[in-house]
Amino acid sequence: MKKSKLQILTNGIIKENPVLVLVLGTCPTLAISTQAINGIGMGACVLVVLTCSNIIISALKKIIPDTVRIPCYITVIATFVTIVQLVLKAYAPALDKALGVYIPLIVVNCIILGRAEAFANKNSVVDSALDGIGMGLGYTLTATVMACIRELIGSGTLFGATITANLFSPFTILIMAPGGFFVFGCLIALVNKLTKGKVKEKRVNKCLTCPGAEFCNEVQEGGCDK
Repeated sequence: MKKSKLQILTNGIIKENPVLVLVLGTCPTLAISTQAINGIGMGACVLVVLTCSNIIISALKKIIPDTVRIPCYITVIATFVTIVQLVLKAYAPALDKALGVYIPLIVVNCIILGRAEAFANKNSVVDSALDGIGMGLGYTLTATVMACIRELIGSGTLFGATITANLFSPFTILIMAPGGFFVFGCLIALVNKLTKGKVKEKRVNKCLTCPGAEFCNEVQEGGCDK
């Protein structure tokens, strides 16, 4: 059954949230989510790149040879990543410095490649744009919530303003790697609790959410166990 425009747009927020449900893009999310502004900034970058690349890939899907589609996707994504990074350097140098290497690494982010392969390559330009916006919003929301929790409890601040530092000693472990994994796990558990465990990772069209599906020996209907 074909999804409505609204379903496509909202799909990535909870039902197939790229971070908490599909568990993609975990590395940059954990790395940058120590400050709320970083979460919003990284989320905005991913949203722009994901939406624009989905549109272009969907528009060109009929002329991109199947044998070189992944390199073509990476070329398209890299173009938009470069544009986003140059804009950040020009208008938000502090944010660009804070996000560091994780901006250029968007090029190989599994969220971007996964949606290009699983959705944009098979759907219309409008639907692909909506999918990019929805997945981007889902990523932005997750990164921002994680960053707010870690900054508030770990540093006693929120968007740089002192909030709880005068009330109790900040738990600095939350802005370290172990704290990131702890908050990440708690949010996944919360999503499962709120949805009563009905939210499950879905392998769409024979594992095509994975960019390396064509090289996997366990690609099958319904997805593999990896």
